[in-house]
Amino acid sequence: MTVPLSETKILEVTESAIRLDKYLAREYPDFSRSHLQKLIEEGYILVNGCEVRVSLKLSVGDRIHINLPPPAPSSPIAEPIPLTIVYEDNDVIVVDKPAGLTVHPTPGHLNNTLVNALLARYPDLARFEDVMRPGIVHRLDKDTSGLMIVAKNNSAQQFLIQQFKDRSVTKGYLVLVKGKLTPIHGTIEAPIGRDPANRKRMAIVTEGRHARTRYQVKEYLDNCTLLEIVTETGRTHQIRVHLAAIGYPVIGDRVYGIKSTYLKRQFVHAYRLGLCLPSSGEYHEFTCDLAPDLKQALKFLYPG
Repeated sequence: MTVPLSETKILEVTESAIRLDKYLAREYPDFSRSHLQKLIEEGYILVNGCEVRVSLKLSVGDRIHINLPPPAPSSPIAEPIPLTIVYEDNDVIVVDKPAGLTVHPTPGHLNNTLVNALLARYPDLARFEDVMRPGIVHRLDKDTSGLMIVAKNNSAQQFLIQQFKDRSVTKGYLVLVKGKLTPIHGTIEAPIGRDPANRKRMAIVTEGRHARTRYQVKEYLDNCTLLEIVTETGRTHQIRVHLAAIGYPVIGDRVYGIKSTYLKRQFVHAYRLGLCLPSSGEYHEFTCDLAPDLKQALKFLYPG
């Protein structure tokens, strides 16, 4: 007999040599194994009071402490967060997302997202079936600034999604890395997947998904290189993982790169976005300036 899922619960293990995630999937069949793994990785499920890996082999007498996060609201709440709109028509919105703003709500982050801000300005977005990600067709990391396009209606959303699937969207980034990268242009091609040693990180792994990144040196500054990056695939943390893998870590990136005394987040800015608009079917390219904190970082390196 399975136990109904409750907000807080302690289970005592009566068998050994079974993986934690498999044990929980059996106890809670209404939850996907991937969802249970995420709860383990985020520390909501402990064994004997300690955070553990999803692959932990349980022993008889182990105590599993389950502390679930509060349920997400039925729909995101509109919040009057300032936004910079680069372009808008009846079908789409192109926004210059600031660093520090998560794209959409998640169980551990329900407020202060781009979706909350968009709902305040465009209440009709609440009509989308996916209430947590209305109109969202792609994402940027929380601490990456720059251009995103959002659909205003279902037909526009499907039109945009197909372009991302076909890899016909141009995605250009300005990135600052440690070291003088040579040659001045090149391609990084290596598969990306979850880091087996730390499931919260991504890494170059043989069984990962194909990923391809092109770069062009724009300028050498002190012992750093300002790059223009074009991603041909859209893997999680792709730019940061690829550059770290070839020995040129992103400045300010506390996960894969190198900490900075003059920048509080990674120097990655999505400055160029090109695609066909649903209204006309014609290709259009949008650009935006570097965010103020990134401009200040460049001045620190090269005051002149």
